[in-house]
Amino acid sequence: MRRGAAPILLVLYLFAAAAGTMALKVATDRIPRARVPGSSIIYLPSGKYLKVATFGYNLLAADLIYLWSIQYYSNYEIKDRFAYLERIFTIISELDPRYTDPYEVGALIAVAEAQDPELALKILDMGLAKNPEQWVFPFEAGHIAQMTLKDFERAQRYYEKCLAIPGAPVFVSRLRANAMFKRGDLQTAWQTWLEIYDTATDDEVRKVASNHLYQVKAAIDSGDLAEAVKAFQTRYDRLPASLEDLLRTGIRSALPKDLDGQDYVYDPATGAVKAPTIPWKR
Repeated sequence: MRRGAAPILLVLYLFAAAAGTMALKVATDRIPRARVPGSSIIYLPSGKYLKVATFGYNLLAADLIYLWSIQYYSNYEIKDRFAYLERIFTIISELDPRYTDPYEVGALIAVAEAQDPELALKILDMGLAKNPEQWVFPFEAGHIAQMTLKDFERAQRYYEKCLAIPGAPVFVSRLRANAMFKRGDLQTAWQTWLEIYDTATDDEVRKVASNHLYQVKAAIDSGDLAEAVKAFQTRYDRLPASLEDLLRTGIRSALPKDLDGQDYVYDPATGAVKAPTIPWKR
């Protein structure tokens, strides 16, 4: 009798759980959307609970919620639909941590639709934490940090994480070097681009690296010359008539030339120094 009662109790429990879930769905469906937009998300249990409640069908549940979320977040009639964006994609990740598409799509929705790049980075960080072998997550995070947030230091860190993962594309090293340049770390950017140039096996990559080396050297030299011009102005209360004045007064012992051996262009009216050539037109 005891052995026969166990299956019966299990069946009764399953029916009760199903009935409770249906009752909850009916109740939430009755809530007017105008009053509580996205009510179905508000009452959705956590992924950890759903993983137990789905009795082994958590992967299917993750698929269904993911497909539903794409339709939900493309509905422009729901004005505050992004309020629960992090919650819904967290639920999907808890149901199926190895399901990589939702992390990318969730981050795309966050940055392009919700205009929330920090949330996009949070979703991608979650994807990397659960799938440490996937270089695409730090790569996309680096792109968002660099292009959207203009946070070049964070972009550099993301690209470094990406490069540490086997299989990461080699062009990420170029993005990392560019982030270094953008954040003002010119010496490290020079060394990185020089390494890319020296190890390049493709003429096009070598040309790109050469142009960036030109850009970095021009930035370093222009900065040094600008400081020398400022020192001249402080000493003589005027701008130098030419860069040669820096030599005649001993402020500089030599004038640098650009990567192609040309003199830098000086404007005596403003004191500005610039490269003679646009790097990409060399």
